[in-house]
Amino acid sequence: MRLLCLWDTSVPLHPGVAVPPAAGAMCRERPEHPSQGGLSAVIRYTEYGIPHILAKDYTNLGFGTGWAQAADQVCTLADGFVTVRGERSRFFGPGAASDLSLSSAATNLSSDLYFRGVRDAGTVQKLLAEPAPQGPTREVKDLMRGFAAGYNAWLGQNRVDAPACRDADWVRPITAVDVAARSFALAVLGGQGRAVDGITAARPPAATTPAAGAPDPARTARATRALLSADTADMGSNAVAFNGAGTANGRGLLLGNPHYPWQGGRRFWQSQQTIPGRLNVMGGSLLGSVTISIGHNSRVAWSHTVSTGVPLDLEQLTLDPSDPTVYLVDGRPEHMTRRTVTVPVKGAAPVTRAQWWTRYGPVVTSLGAAVPLPWTSTTAYALNDPNASNLRFPDTGLGFSKARSTRDVLGAIERTQGLPWVNTVAADSGGHTLFTQSQVLPRITDDLTRRCSTALGRATYPSSGLAVLDGSRGDCAPGSDADAVQPGIFGPSRMPTLRDTPYVENSNNSAWLADADRPLTGYERIFGDIGTARSLRTRGALDDVSALARRGGLTVADLQRHEFADRVTAGNLIAGDAATACAALPGGTATGSSGKAVDVSEACGVLGAWDRTAPTGSGGALLFDRFWRNLTADVPPARLWKVPFSAADPVHTPNTLDTAAPGFATALADTVAELRSAGVALDSPLGDRQYVVRNGEHIPVPGGTESLGVWNKVEPVWDPALGAYTDVSFGSSYIQAVGWDGGHCPVARTLLTYSQSSDPHSPHYADQTRLYSREEWVTSRFCENDILSSPALRVVRVSER
Repeated sequence: MRLLCLWDTSVPLHPGVAVPPAAGAMCRERPEHPSQGGLSAVIRYTEYGIPHILAKDYTNLGFGTGWAQAADQVCTLADGFVTVRGERSRFFGPGAASDLSLSSAATNLSSDLYFRGVRDAGTVQKLLAEPAPQGPTREVKDLMRGFAAGYNAWLGQNRVDAPACRDADWVRPITAVDVAARSFALAVLGGQGRAVDGITAARPPAATTPAAGAPDPARTARATRALLSADTADMGSNAVAFNGAGTANGRGLLLGNPHYPWQGGRRFWQSQQTIPGRLNVMGGSLLGSVTISIGHNSRVAWSHTVSTGVPLDLEQLTLDPSDPTVYLVDGRPEHMTRRTVTVPVKGAAPVTRAQWWTRYGPVVTSLGAAVPLPWTSTTAYALNDPNASNLRFPDTGLGFSKARSTRDVLGAIERTQGLPWVNTVAADSGGHTLFTQSQVLPRITDDLTRRCSTALGRATYPSSGLAVLDGSRGDCAPGSDADAVQPGIFGPSRMPTLRDTPYVENSNNSAWLADADRPLTGYERIFGDIGTARSLRTRGALDDVSALARRGGLTVADLQRHEFADRVTAGNLIAGDAATACAALPGGTATGSSGKAVDVSEACGVLGAWDRTAPTGSGGALLFDRFWRNLTADVPPARLWKVPFSAADPVHTPNTLDTAAPGFATALADTVAELRSAGVALDSPLGDRQYVVRNGEHIPVPGGTESLGVWNKVEPVWDPALGAYTDVSFGSSYIQAVGWDGGHCPVARTLLTYSQSSDPHSPHYADQTRLYSREEWVTSRFCENDILSSPALRVVRVSER
């Protein structure tokens, strides 16, 4: 038996120095396996399986984090490590769909060719060897080393019983390089990770290859804009911070509502990380991450939203007519570098392919199927992704974790410059707020694109922010800022930033209206647009949060109410007009796309009575959702509205549905026919038809889709045969509402919508999902007394053996 004591975390721990129990410490006798000089940590589990990890230094903290993540998510983690080692084809076959959590690769083979190429080139190892700030700090490297050891120790001491990977030969020990490689994969998601298929499929044209035409600029611009605007197709977010002028006690408030996948390797996982006297932070981490991604400590809280910045550019290469693997820069030939990559394949011979690299980056032949970039005898395209030199993301998170104010948050960003594709919104106990779009972007100015864009770039850059530069000119490469930690990126002084305004809010549109009364302008187009229509989600959010700021006297409870107000912005704009126009249809009928007349009279009353919200009990939300989807699928935005967008009133325009537009009556008829054919009442409560199934249990899900403009966003999966949404692909994930009351502990409420574990056997597989269904919260147990008083407290000391 060993005496295990949990001490006041204000008492610092020092390696090799015994610390006596503090006054009031909780001690208990329990059987223990001593670490015998190896790594160890104490994990205190409270309600909903939330681990509070206590360790004496960063390596041991990483150990506890790796152990606890493996306990909850071993199959998902192991699957991701197979991905970054380039072994999916070996275990799952080359033609199967890849793990889309870590890249856009369509198949396992494409994924493996890319990630094994990264591994063979030593990319991650070289970044690990870079001194800080260009590379990770010693603290982060210690966390990575400890995480790998903790994950491996859990594997060595536990039987894997989760159905997704029980007895699987691909669940195996990892190294610190594997942990770092996962961080690298997250960093390049918006750059090389977006173009994996185009990188791995690139082949120099043979002499007999028919000449391909140049990409059509107008068509490519439209496709690129659609591609980049679809970044929130599987990730997005809302966040708002209020400064002390609008709160009840003069202190800051923050509500974070990230929208991330509900399955796979981009799930969040909640924990508290504590090194007494050195670090104490709580929040959500992306799986495999060694630091808190979104969270709070005793003084500051922060969240992220996916930004509109374009973290890559293309260099259009002029090739030597006699050799398509030679390109010209300032008239001088440069040979591409051929990287030969071999991938082991299940049940077949290994596959060997070549990749082609230039001074700018890899040659790429597409950015997805809709944006082809053909490699011809005269032209090729290279992808420049500065995040391929960025392994600083964990250090930025660690800097936030240590921050004592929003000024410190901004200082951590400026020091590490590690955020690849997100904005930051923060608030602190002193009443300060922060919004900044500080991310790693190629340093491409509007002036540079005027001088150096190719014909393709002159179409894509104004439209989407994707620059296509003349790679044959050395003076057309992205420039450098003196305050940037790596060449070729913008420095912190160029980032769109607002401090200490009454509120700052972002819902994945550009920085322009972070505070609608104080528009941000003057930034380069690559950061995002200015003076254009905002999404319905942004418009609804700005309408609501600006009203809250004007009202004042805000508390954490107000944030909680806002999270689950479930207001449908599209419904507020058009449901009344739609009901009126519906009631005016002759005979109460409309003709569907099949040509058949449909009695829609019942729908008129349901739409008119609906309260324009989407909680699980709403009796009109489903009908409106299906109608709005059908309408917007067939009617272009320019034909929907009678009042067009105005930059002078961007929150409230466009507005007023044009019910005379072709498609209105058709969409209404199709919606009614669709629901009736599935046996669904038009006024069915939303939760009866929008739910997830966990171990056979139907759990109703509140909220609504992107097109509806609901803050509490979910993107559910429609089953037409059932007339129901039977799962959620992504949406609200790790939610936190944080404030301060002058005491030592923050006032924080959290919710992990899909729960801590993806193992159906775990008691924490669906417990927080049920809370989410009921729109209830978890009270954060941040301070020691709160942790130790938890009725669910379970204390475990984990160690190497």
